Amino acid sequence: MIVVRHGYPALDRPIPIRADKAALPRPKRTPPGDPASYDIAVIGGGAAGLSAALVLSRARRKVLVVDAGAPRNAPASHMHGYLSRDGLPPHELLAAGRDEVRRYGGEVVAGTVTELVPDGPTGFWVLLGDGQRIPSRRLLVTTGLHDELPDIPGLSDRWARDVLHCPYCHGHEVRDRRLGVIGGTPGAVRYAQVVRQWTHDLVYFTPPDLLTAAERSELVARAIGVREGTVEQLVIEDDQLVGVQLSDGCVVPRDALFVPPRFVPHTGLLADLGCELDDDGWVTTDATGRTSVPGIWAAGNVVDPRAQVITAAGAGSASAIALNADLVEEDVRDAVRDFHRDVAS
Repeated sequence: MIVVRHGYPALDRPIPIRADKAALPRPKRTPPGDPASYDIAVIGGGAAGLSAALVLSRARRKVLVVDAGAPRNAPASHMHGYLSRDGLPPHELLAAGRDEVRRYGGEVVAGTVTELVPDGPTGFWVLLGDGQRIPSRRLLVTTGLHDELPDIPGLSDRWARDVLHCPYCHGHEVRDRRLGVIGGTPGAVRYAQVVRQWTHDLVYFTPPDLLTAAERSELVARAIGVREGTVEQLVIEDDQLVGVQLSDGCVVPRDALFVPPRFVPHTGLLADLGCELDDDGWVTTDATGRTSVPGIWAAGNVVDPRAQVITAAGAGSASAIALNADLVEEDVRDAVRDFHRDVAS
């Protein structure tokens, strides 16, 4: 399989956080209990992380975002389906998000997160690759996922150009063109039926003898062509996809391909902290992103593989509100404890 690394690399340890050093300063070292320590450290600077940081900064929380600068949709020239920002290049959305977070006092920095270490009942140390230790009362992990593509020569080179994943993100831009779907995985036939919404000229490529009679009937009923065989390579001319070559040498002319990848979440940091994962390796959370470990939330594609940019941003916002409420409860407990202690003395 080919691994396309967007957001965070396939290896969960360590997680490199890359960004423009001129734009993202290094965080300062702070000892535990120091007033400079953070209320919330956000690991990941995509839509989910920045959205959460914005809400929390506006709530007057001290927030640190550790930003990779390489979100999953970085190869895409434009993003779609985000109300009021349709067609905006992804990097421009994130640049605007970083500016908004900083406007309210939040910090966005570059670094390498090597480990997250518990410190008390709900506090944590964020360990960076350069030896810095950043204390934080709570954690929000938005480390995303990577897409694992079929091992077809030329496929990964065209990713987010004319080899696409999400028809809701890119279908309109290739509407009414000669499209293809690479099948052979669970759910791929249903996926092809969705892609059919955007074109009358669709071919479903599948290994031999995988289609059931019912699936074949459904494809034929909607005039979806079926080509059984092994896809040998993509045919590229003048830096554009022009066809799909099968192992028998036949080339099927196509203008764009949709490929359902295998989603692999970056849950290494969460797993090391003991957060519960499901049987497929995804972290389990409640509706607000709260994990099974007190003090840790998760949001975005690390939780939901199908979350689009706007969905991830909404999840980050929901997590931020829950995080602030959790901190308020702790603030109340601490205030009551200190009040009674002062009265007693």
